[in-house]
Amino acid sequence: MGIYTRLSEEDRNKQNPDDDSNSIQNQKTMLIQYALAQGWEIYNIYSDDDYTGSDRRRPEFNKLLSDAEAGKFDIVLCKTQSRFTRELELVEKYIHGLFPLWGIRFVSIVDNADTANKGNKKSRQINGLVNEWYLEDMSENIRSVLTNRRENGHHIGSFAPYGYKKDPDVKGHLIIDDEAAAVVKEIFTLFAQGHGKTAIARILNERGIPNPTEYKRLQGLRYKTSHNVNSRLWKYSAVADILSNEMYIGNMVQGKYGSISFKTKVCKPRPKDQWIIVEGRHEPIIDRDLWNRVQELIKLRAKPFDVGELGIFAQKVHCGYCGYVLRTNKNRGRHYLQCQTKHVSKEACVGTFMPVSELEQIVLAELNRLSEEYLDMDELERNVEFCSGIKEKREKVARNLSTYERRIDEYSKAIRDLYMDKIRGIINDNDFVELSESIRADRDRLVQMIADSQKELQELDERLRAGDNRRELILQYTNLKHLTREIVDILIDHIVIYRRDPKTKKIPVEIYWNF
Repeated sequence: MGIYTRLSEEDRNKQNPDDDSNSIQNQKTMLIQYALAQGWEIYNIYSDDDYTGSDRRRPEFNKLLSDAEAGKFDIVLCKTQSRFTRELELVEKYIHGLFPLWGIRFVSIVDNADTANKGNKKSRQINGLVNEWYLEDMSENIRSVLTNRRENGHHIGSFAPYGYKKDPDVKGHLIIDDEAAAVVKEIFTLFAQGHGKTAIARILNERGIPNPTEYKRLQGLRYKTSHNVNSRLWKYSAVADILSNEMYIGNMVQGKYGSISFKTKVCKPRPKDQWIIVEGRHEPIIDRDLWNRVQELIKLRAKPFDVGELGIFAQKVHCGYCGYVLRTNKNRGRHYLQCQTKHVSKEACVGTFMPVSELEQIVLAELNRLSEEYLDMDELERNVEFCSGIKEKREKVARNLSTYERRIDEYSKAIRDLYMDKIRGIINDNDFVELSESIRADRDRLVQMIADSQKELQELDERLRAGDNRRELILQYTNLKHLTREIVDILIDHIVIYRRDPKTKKIPVEIYWNF
């Protein structure tokens, strides 16, 4: 059997950050004693400390699921069902769906959940509903509090923006960090004097000034940084962000990103009209006159791309020496791909440079060569593994769809059982209405999941048919004279280029295809 323990709050009783908290230890002791009393053999103890019950990225949780699917044990034991998950969707997916298919029995001690006892399935579902309500209510309460604080101009981020630091005396207030603020002022001044953003980055790097990320790390802040030396350099994008940030004129700007839902930590950018901006909340670093001059210059320097919204190789080509994405520059009517790292720091990268037209011809020649080779169907069948990953994904989606369809009937039965409990007086009318509405809502959500899965199956089937008709697929891209952005997106994952060989005069190019 596998024991799973979890603690969601940051534990103050730890002597060492690597130690298990007392609560985790107590859970382990309780569960081990229970398992021994039942005569169960313990395969492993999986422990996630300082993770919420809605976090699907819990490392030990996912290891437990992997071992369960592999058949390494046949019982999962927890203190409560909420220790395993607070999401009803995962209760249905694993406890009531995949665990039975894998031959896994789920047991939680405190709330008496046991999949071997069919009579308490309803209580497990109700536990799942209550836990999900708890998550949603907690999320809404936290979001409401944070929004209110943002609207009142309080800074709630983990780190102050570059140029500022948190006021130790007033929570949510920012004060100027003199050292970093001097750099911010210089960036604005240099730009107003006519220096470009790349030139400014090069000046700062030549003087050994750490970029904002590295500066935070050097100040002792627990800020995530890359081990790549080049990640510590100033780049065009960092300078551009500073020049357009209203924080430097005293405005508190927050809410640029927002989570998709309370069930995920994934955040997406919000449109500017949804940002929360409160003017005059802290001392400005940049005066209004300089700010206005810089914004006007930014508008004047902005140039529309004359061959469409995106270059055909935009975000696709990487420098073979530093790994960074090459930027497109235009000179005398021709477009070039160029590594900017060399221009911001001569020691960081030897630099790469290539005309877009030259790379286009290389890609076209290789694509036409591949199409001629793959038109030999016998050779193609021998050398190309096409669609194996799609088939595996289709099987997984089909299994999930089957599970979802079974759950629909169970939701309907749960509502009927609740009604009988109301008739018998086990639950009152208010509880019946509340619980039945929640179950119906989850059933409706399951119906949508079924529709989404059916649509995904249809798309996967179409991709499989396209894979089986390889000749038709390749014929779309034979004897091409020019590339388009669409073709590059479909066929190419990324491209790596190096410096031109002085002997052959050719630029080494590595193309990583999507097929």
